[in-house]
Amino acid sequence: MKTPFPFSAIVGQREMKQAMVLTAVDPGIGGVLVFGDRGTGKSTAVRALAALLPPIRAVESCPVNSSRAADCPEWAELGSKKLVSRPTPVIDLPLGATEDRVVGALDIERALTRGEKAFEPGLLARANRGYLYIDEVNLLEDHIVDLLLDVAQSGENVVEREGLSIRHPARFVLVGSGNPEEGELRPQLLDRFGLSVEVRSPNDVAERVEVIKRRDAFESDFDAFMAHYSAEDTKVRDTILKARKRLAKIKTPDDILHDCAALCIALGSDGLRGELTLLRTARALAAYQGDKVLSRAHLRDIAPSALSHRLRRDPLDEAGSGARVARIVAEVLG
Repeated sequence: MKTPFPFSAIVGQREMKQAMVLTAVDPGIGGVLVFGDRGTGKSTAVRALAALLPPIRAVESCPVNSSRAADCPEWAELGSKKLVSRPTPVIDLPLGATEDRVVGALDIERALTRGEKAFEPGLLARANRGYLYIDEVNLLEDHIVDLLLDVAQSGENVVEREGLSIRHPARFVLVGSGNPEEGELRPQLLDRFGLSVEVRSPNDVAERVEVIKRRDAFESDFDAFMAHYSAEDTKVRDTILKARKRLAKIKTPDDILHDCAALCIALGSDGLRGELTLLRTARALAAYQGDKVLSRAHLRDIAPSALSHRLRRDPLDEAGSGARVARIVAEVLG
């Protein structure tokens, strides 16, 4: 398997990299949607994230990566119950995947050769406790979108078909990427993403030159390049692990809660998911930066990522959702 480009070697794209790191600190944030031009490093960043993530402890033969043998599904035929360390799962969901491939189905080979009804796990089982990545998510078929919405809501995959009645945990961070010129994302799925970022091709000559240099070094002097940036990736991974331990200890003053509500009211975002995501992401940022108390600085930093995709459309505002959020943040927070 080809070694992915190191996460820390990606030039620029600060907002995208920060959003991905924060979902690693707190997977409960709800995933990342990355929209932008072709060739801006969207899929590269996701592949790099897979190599960066801390490993998980899981039962060796469990098909859903359970952390204890007691949590493994009843239908799973466990061989070894030993706990092992394995990479955090990052599973691709291709656009052409069938529903059976996604949720799992009857094991046809076993049914034909042995006359037994057995369940063959799908992509959702493999993604449990990890990441599910969808490239060109805006082109995903509607019935797969509906399926993902159900699982994202419940955290459980339920399969009732062909005489099977199967349940298993399916808690994962959803990461989607796409080009907005190729189609819009359904509002129901859009709202399921905790964070949304837009990436653009850099306009700065020096930045583009640095991109070329690093990509060329990755291909022409691989060992030296990886030795340097693997060490940088290890620093990021260690910071993520420390942030996870700090997360529950972050203090949240009441005036910060007031700010979250005031921002969402001023932006006209629907429901309360905006406030909750804003608060949760700000805490993750504070933990990652080593701060003990949540502040307005944290809210300012992550508000565009947490709120820009939750705004009602304003046909008279041509500035774009990110600019609208920045403007309202300046008015509300000063």
